[in-house]
Amino acid sequence: MNTPSKLASLAMLRALANYLDQGSSNATLIFYDDIKPASASENADDAAKLLTLSLPKPCIKSVNENNIELFASNAGIATKTGTAIWARVFNGEGLTVFDVSVGTDIILDNADLVIGSSVKLGVIYLSPQI
Repeated sequence: MNTPSKLASLAMLRALANYLDQGSSNATLIFYDDIKPASASENADDAAKLLTLSLPKPCIKSVNENNIELFASNAGIATKTGTAIWARVFNGEGLTVFDVSVGTDIILDNADLVIGSSVKLGVIYLSPQI
């Protein structure tokens, strides 16, 4: 695959962030404790769901030289105890946008979640893969 320039990559990320805002609801991240599916088009196992976080609307905070910063997520409450392995991002229409791996694509202060604990993403950056 051809690699776009940094400016083109940032433009694509801005379009992606705008896509997250589409729909009547807010974009969400749902964290799971099982193995990440090979593709975002595969169904996630609802029994593996640990936590749901929502993003404010609009979600773009700033476009920087090397990344796009999103506003902090709203606090969410863990619905079961487990280790977050991956998360799926949905737009405001509830459509799957992409999956991320915890520890590489997204960093949590502590991936070991306890039922009833409050979790919030304070800083969210989308960086181009160039």
